[in-house]
Amino acid sequence: MVKSFLHQIPVQTLAPKQLFQQPAIRERSVNERFSAHLQQEINKDTHQLTISKHAGERMEQRGIFINDKTWNQVSKKIYEAKTKGVNESLVILKDAALIVSAKNQTVITAMNRHEASSQIFTNINGTILLD
Repeated sequence: MVKSFLHQIPVQTLAPKQLFQQPAIRERSVNERFSAHLQQEINKDTHQLTISKHAGERMEQRGIFINDKTWNQVSKKIYEAKTKGVNESLVILKDAALIVSAKNQTVITAMNRHEASSQIFTNINGTILLD
């Protein structure tokens, strides 16, 4: 006569909360990595503005000089405006005013602040003030 033994393996039941806990952790990790990658790309200096021929000529004629630090600020703000749906923006600086196509990241025209104070700006759906 053969004796057979059954070995029972203890079974642990999982509550519904425990069943879904692991994927949530993985999803959060993926989101955190994506967020970090997105922020890294935003912080890159890939959002450089192009100066149109017309704007370049106006800047030269009017003696407008904008330093690199200010250009970087303008570039970042234009990119931010673009992400918020702005197509054409008026950028007001301490000594100059620029009309910039956020859509194309191109400076369309430039004028000094004195000249800009007597202008009417149309077809602009965003304004950036950088003093």
